[in-house]
Amino acid sequence: MIKVQVRPNEPLEGALRRFKRQCNYAGIFRLAKKASVYEKPSEKRRREKRERVRNIQRSIRKMMQAKKRTRRPKRRPNRPQQSETTKSSEERPSKPVATRETATATAEAAE
Repeated sequence: MIKVQVRPNEPLEGALRRFKRQCNYAGIFRLAKKASVYEKPSEKRRREKRERVRNIQRSIRKMMQAKKRTRRPKRRPNRPQQSETTKSSEERPSKPVATRETATATAEAAE
C-alpha cells in the first residue's frame, strides 16, 4: 500500500504529485488499465510473447554495448614535448648512412 505524508508547509498538489509518481513506479496504473478491459487469452499470449522478445533484444543490445566498452583499446598518453634537458639529434651519435659512394666501394671490395 502506498502512503504519502504531507510535509509541513507543503502544498497539497506537491503531495499528490509524489503519490502519482509512486503509483506509477509501483505499476498500479498499468494494472488498473489492464483490468478495466477484458483481454482474450490469445491476445494475452501474443502480448506476453512480444514482451519476451523485447526483453531478449534489450538484453542482447546491453551485452553488445558491454563488449564494445571492453574491446576499446586504451589510449596512449601524449608523449611530452622534447625539452632542452633531453639530448637533441645533434648531440646523439648518428648512425652511418649508406650513400652511393659507400655502396659502390663495398661492391668493388666484394669482387
